[in-house]
Amino acid sequence: MTDDLMRLVSEAMPLVATLGIRPKVIAADETVLTMEWRPEVCTTAGIMHGGALMALADTAGAACAFARLVESAPGAGTSTIESNTHFFAAVRGGTVTATSRPLHSGRSTIVVQTDLRDDSGRLVAQTTQTQAVLAPR
Repeated sequence: MTDDLMRLVSEAMPLVATLGIRPKVIAADETVLTMEWRPEVCTTAGIMHGGALMALADTAGAACAFARLVESAPGAGTSTIESNTHFFAAVRGGTVTATSRPLHSGRSTIVVQTDLRDDSGRLVAQTTQTQAVLAPR
């Protein structure tokens, strides 16, 4: 199901291709995406831009929430209505892995926590976001 869900996510968010976000797992209980460090997504001193990291976390959280909806509310959609990111360490190379897990899944909102880790497993950022559940059109 990961391939079908990632295709849907990629179609809904063209930024996924621009940032080079790749799926490892997209599932209702855990979604894992990766993004490679490259100069185009950096700020000064070759540090991966916080906005790029936040976009990775947002994509992973949205994909996790969407996967939950595929199981529980076919045809429903999702949209981020709140997001909070804490940065702990700079990323100067390698791959960042985003792992999203739901904290709450209700009829009108889904809350997802995403851990961003570097190649050594070090926690570089953590995002908690609220996704609105959108009724099918």
